[in-house]
Amino acid sequence: MRTILFFLAAVLFLAACQSPHYRNPHVLIRTDAGNIELELYPDQAPKTVKAFLSYVDSGLYKNSNFYRVLTDDNQPIDAPKANLIQGGLWKTNYKTATSLPGIPHESTRDTKLSHTDGVISLARMEPGTATTEFFICIGDQRGFDFGGENNHDGQGYAAFGKVVKGMSVVDHIYNRKAYGQALNPPVVIQNIVRM
Repeated sequence: MRTILFFLAAVLFLAACQSPHYRNPHVLIRTDAGNIELELYPDQAPKTVKAFLSYVDSGLYKNSNFYRVLTDDNQPIDAPKANLIQGGLWKTNYKTATSLPGIPHESTRDTKLSHTDGVISLARMEPGTATTEFFICIGDQRGFDFGGENNHDGQGYAAFGKVVKGMSVVDHIYNRKAYGQALNPPVVIQNIVRM
């Protein structure tokens, strides 16, 4: 019996040593185009990170997709330009995406996060309406920050994490064929899981 307990303790110790330990939560977006690893910032954006992780933990993102891309070429000439890929449940589970309560808006003025290259942020209509839809910035997109020119109300969007591995996958998705702003076909998100 003592040998078995020692063996189990050794296995658990080795497993713990091999598991990555991060100060902040990390999640993996598994897509048909490759994997994207994100670090999330709960100290700066606690409500946003909590909500996003609750969606991840409940499996809401299973079989969702990246469906939208903004490039310099597919936006109105007179509009402030932005570069990003957008994903979530909008195309695959619209009913669930629209039935969830909005997340209280955490602006970049309060979080001190900025929409730089690889930052993930929540898509929204009005402040406090964001739920499952998110975007990843391609290059610095300061127009999405508080007071920026890329939103009509000046409140910006809720940045809450950043790509730490797989930016080449983000760039690959960004450069895929699109019809207007719609990726054609969308890129399947197999799932988003905690690491």
